[in-house]
Amino acid sequence: MTALQGLRVLDLSRVLAGPWASQTLADLGANVIKIERPEGGDDTRGWGPPWLEREDGDHGEAGESAYFLCSNRGKRSIRVDMRSSEGQKRLKDIAKSADVLIENFKVGAAARFALDYESLSRENPRLIYCSITGFGQTGPLAARPGYDFLVQAMGGLMSVTGAPDGQPGGGPQKVGVALTDIMTGLYANVGILAALAERERSGLGQQVDLALLDVTAATLANQASNYLVGGITPQRLGNAHPNIVPYQSFQAQDREFIVAVGNDTQFARLATLLGQPALAQDPRFAKNADRVAHRDTLIPLLADCFAQRDASHWLAELESAGIPAGPINTIAEALNEPQLLAREMIVDLPHPDNEDLRVVGSPIKLSRTPVTYTRPPPRLGEHDGDLMLDPWGDG
Repeated sequence: MTALQGLRVLDLSRVLAGPWASQTLADLGANVIKIERPEGGDDTRGWGPPWLEREDGDHGEAGESAYFLCSNRGKRSIRVDMRSSEGQKRLKDIAKSADVLIENFKVGAAARFALDYESLSRENPRLIYCSITGFGQTGPLAARPGYDFLVQAMGGLMSVTGAPDGQPGGGPQKVGVALTDIMTGLYANVGILAALAERERSGLGQQVDLALLDVTAATLANQASNYLVGGITPQRLGNAHPNIVPYQSFQAQDREFIVAVGNDTQFARLATLLGQPALAQDPRFAKNADRVAHRDTLIPLLADCFAQRDASHWLAELESAGIPAGPINTIAEALNEPQLLAREMIVDLPHPDNEDLRVVGSPIKLSRTPVTYTRPPPRLGEHDGDLMLDPWGDG
């Protein structure tokens, strides 16, 4: 048994936020049908290189892009032209027996095909209909298209990401992955599962309205609260933290590493480790609020100490002292971390084009109904035949 066994999900979404949501549901056991355009399918199939190298040694655009592979495992792919009346009828028929539908059309576009919530819920009142857009179903910007990069900028995330103005490389930066898309996919899952739980009481479905801009605002967390509570407009601090000191990167003799002191006791241990126990008694540094106020004085003192030895020395010493610290890994180093490997976060998922496909697995660990990896990301239209038989099959 899996946690979501028997749940039927019709995925009309593309690119990342919607597919990320449906992939998570598939990992948890849901039966997910991915609907794709006959010509080219999901946009991300063409977002390479790199491409999955095929067993015959061929690769390139005939294969699957690495981007597509990251967010579409566990699904079946069926090609449907929803611009045609036949395609619209097929989708309506599938939606009649779906538990969940995920879409990321522009506001109003689904209604042109009679695939909107109002139309489909008349035939299937138990349907959970999740709509993902840049700006939501309401408001003055609802009709505008929205992309992760654009919304990271508009939502304030870029304003607190990157080095301060006047420093080398200073200026606003986007996060290195499409984090707003991914977080929107995760919030979509929360909304979908909440609606499913409520359906157990009422017997009725509902629409779940997710906006990238809303999610960006919600995930500003302490930075948004710093403004709303303290009237402070947060600024970029590079790798430093606005509310905790020292909580940043330091340059050792050979390379940078991270120190994350979370409380005053840890700071006292750090001061002792560095041979500067008096720092913890100094009224400028004894409490975190004092350290925040005097960071410009404290940080150079700590930096001078850390610059005397290699990062490996400091990381070993900090671990022994119970002070959170770690290396700044490359992606390759991170994905080969023994801890991630022990947690089975890198999964072998043989693909029809290459049996050696490996993907990053789900971080969700359930004790009785663990996640499963039953299908590799599908080739375009791989399961078209299912549409002519039973589109849902046995999951």
